Amino acid sequence: MTQNFSFEKTRLAGLWLIKPFIAPDERGCLIKDYSVKAFADHGLAHELKEVFYTTSRRGVLRGLHFQREKQQAKLVRCLGGKIYDVAVDLRAASPTFGQWQGFCLSEENSEELYVPEGFGHGFLALEPSMVSYKCSEAFYAEYDDGIIWNDADIKIDWPLDLVEGLILSRKDQALPSFAQFRRQGGSAG
Repeated sequence: MTQNFSFEKTRLAGLWLIKPFIAPDERGCLIKDYSVKAFADHGLAHELKEVFYTTSRRGVLRGLHFQREKQQAKLVRCLGGKIYDVAVDLRAASPTFGQWQGFCLSEENSEELYVPEGFGHGFLALEPSMVSYKCSEAFYAEYDDGIIWNDADIKIDWPLDLVEGLILSRKDQALPSFAQFRRQGGSAG
């Protein structure tokens, strides 16, 4: 543990589940979810360029998103509520290319996910939720891309039984398949 952070490797190379520094007392708690030194000690040179917050109603599914160029590593944390967070390895040279892994992130567990460049990312809001993204690169609309959330080849096992119907943006409903992504160049990293 570095600076009271806990870093857990996942089965996808470069994807980390992180428990931030938490100091509880009778008033509540102090949470430090980012430290240049703690991250560098684990080989993560995460330079913050932009921070985003989303709020989502229960049943909102966002993703799977990435930037084809000027890729963003993301530090994702659920500040309120609960989400099922998914990362997909889209690096063509990776041994886990096309594989996914899911995590329950919540206000209660305070865990965060470090999603490196070259990954697609999305989540399903299991409760009304607020999510923060601390990004290593700015958002560029011209490079914004994604893969459809229910792709037949990736086969993400979303916990749809925990929500009553999905809420998807028009953009997310029209994202290409993994096969189309591969035909268009096949790598996000």
